[in-house]
Amino acid sequence: MATERELRKRIKSVKNTSQITSALGAISASKANRAQAQVQATRAYAGKAFEILNNLAASTAATQHPLLTTRSEIKNTAIILITGDRGLAGSYNTDIVRLVERFSAALGHQPQLVTVGKKGRDLVIRRGMNVIASFEGIPDAPNMLDITPIAQVVVKDYLAGKVDEVFVAYTDFLNMVSRKPSVKQLLPLKPLDFEGMAVAEYVRNVDLTGVSERDYTYEPAAEALLNTIVPRFVDLQLYQSVLEAKASEHSARYVAMNNATDNAAVLIEDLTLERNKARQATITAEILDIVGGAEALAA
Repeated sequence: MATERELRKRIKSVKNTSQITSALGAISASKANRAQAQVQATRAYAGKAFEILNNLAASTAATQHPLLTTRSEIKNTAIILITGDRGLAGSYNTDIVRLVERFSAALGHQPQLVTVGKKGRDLVIRRGMNVIASFEGIPDAPNMLDITPIAQVVVKDYLAGKVDEVFVAYTDFLNMVSRKPSVKQLLPLKPLDFEGMAVAEYVRNVDLTGVSERDYTYEPAAEALLNTIVPRFVDLQLYQSVLEAKASEHSARYVAMNNATDNAAVLIEDLTLERNKARQATITAEILDIVGGAEALAA
């Protein structure tokens, strides 16, 4: 049995840890809310870009755009895997990696991985998967310039014919206690059948009634605009996915830190009870020593 002094030290240590986990939980909650606010801020832009993309996709020129063209034979697949750079987030990182493993097995061939985040990169490398590029240090409040280099890697390989389809694997934010690992298609873009794409939920409510028949006047020409808006929409999909992943990571860390704080409170209670027992045993032993000494003197 531990001594009273040792138990006091353990209680103090657990209390200090509890203060840290409580602070981390509060910070993570704030960061998750900020990431979700960023997602909502881009919703209007995503909707209007999707509307224009659908109008352009109805033209003959759009059917020839390489990023809108579905390959007849799928030989190579690329997956952008979005995880965190840090742990302390429960099973957040391992859940999405397991989903990618299952998805890869269903493909029937080994995909090429572009990892975003140290944890995912380390996990898939240990599992022997093929990592062709790695990005880390994406800020908690990223902008499009942080995301564009990631998109350029897969767009370049897609246009060069090195890959025939591109998916993005990220964790979809549902609420502060719920998340859903997801794999969504990034390339080729399917503006007329967008349900399985990465930002489908953000453009689902866009009214596309008659959008293909609307007579837009484009400046410059529609073909030139198509070459600009299609890559931008790819960037937008990836940007939304990163924001969802960031919100999910922070919410997962919030839950993990709250659980750690609650467990610390239970542990402190148990240790306090054990310390009180140790103190009582010490006092009892001292009383017995005094009584024994008194009896010896009396004899």
